[in-house]
Amino acid sequence: MNNNIKNRVVEFIVLWFVNTIALVVVVHLLPGVKIYSVTSLFVAAIVLGLFNTFIRPLLILFTLPFTVFSLGFFTLIINGFLFFIAAKLVPGFWVSGFWSAFWAAILFSIFSFFLNRLLLPENHLMIITSKQSNSARVIDRKVIDTEGWVVDEPEKKVYNDMNKL
Repeated sequence: MNNNIKNRVVEFIVLWFVNTIALVVVVHLLPGVKIYSVTSLFVAAIVLGLFNTFIRPLLILFTLPFTVFSLGFFTLIINGFLFFIAAKLVPGFWVSGFWSAFWAAILFSIFSFFLNRLLLPENHLMIITSKQSNSARVIDRKVIDTEGWVVDEPEKKVYNDMNKL
């Protein structure tokens, strides 16, 4: 198996684990959210991950005018809606109502964000700025500082030519 594929599989498993732990924390903190079996916990975690990966971006795109008009608040409504729908689809995963799903989605996002940063630190982008300017451009995992030097983080190579990206 290719090393890149192995890394992707490991990353997927870690993300699934992170979603599962975040869901356990949410279930313990909010009385309106219940999980009745371990199987339901794992299925709910993967359903939430799939919703956040595939359906959420489409909903945000389709409701962009509402999101802009509400200064981003509508994104929280979308998150709560997806959490509520996941609870309706997964047997053994129960949410008492929309507002419980709304608060659960916020807590789920916060906990999964911090756990992702803790367990997958290589996904962080590094931004280099110079003393002359406070701005820098970041492209994927490569970093371009304000003087035009490109730093390829995984191999620690430095280029001065922007075309070598």
